[in-house]
Amino acid sequence: MADWRLKGQYFKNCNCIAHCPCDTAGVPAPQPFCEGLNGMHIEEGFFGAERLDGLDFAFTYHFPGALHEGNGTAQPFITDRATPAQRDAILAILSGKHGGPMFEIFASLISNGLEPQFVPIEWAFDKARRHARLVVKGHGEAVAVPLVVPATGAEQRVIVQMPDGFEYHEIDIAQTAVLRGTGAIRFEHKGSNSNLAFVDHSPRGLA
Repeated sequence: MADWRLKGQYFKNCNCIAHCPCDTAGVPAPQPFCEGLNGMHIEEGFFGAERLDGLDFAFTYHFPGALHEGNGTAQPFITDRATPAQRDAILAILSGKHGGPMFEIFASLISNGLEPQFVPIEWAFDKARRHARLVVKGHGEAVAVPLVVPATGAEQRVIVQMPDGFEYHEIDIAQTAVLRGTGAIRFEHKGSNSNLAFVDHSPRGLA
């Protein structure tokens, strides 16, 4: 099993209300299914001797019920700027075969893994302002904007801490202005859950 690290910006978007109840009650809402587009910009990363700094990856997914019930479909995307060796390295990490609870758990819940795609990825991320944008050319797009107070229209900042979380330890909650899947996994949502986080994953777990 190779040593590795993925440290950087993490952007998660799904069809649930904000904040996603999958993190709390453990079941999606208001729909009984879960689908969306997640991605990461690697600020510092490696897999064995292969450096991964500055690369982006993403994945679309659909689960017919709660995530822990499994039977999910997912498709990974890696920026076309990655070399073949870097592509293989990121896919090896995503497979869960080299440790890291987030990737081990997610891989165990996928029963239909679609063919990886190597395509242009656009990335913009500002956690403090709750603004982010992820575009996977030909396959999907997510845009996050701040939550607002309905009575006043003022921007609202909500921070959730999960000290024992395996995906992230602290997230800023936002909402989707755009959330669509346009490839093999198709969906369209707006005003749903969006999470922005800084993460540091390794085979030993989340730092």
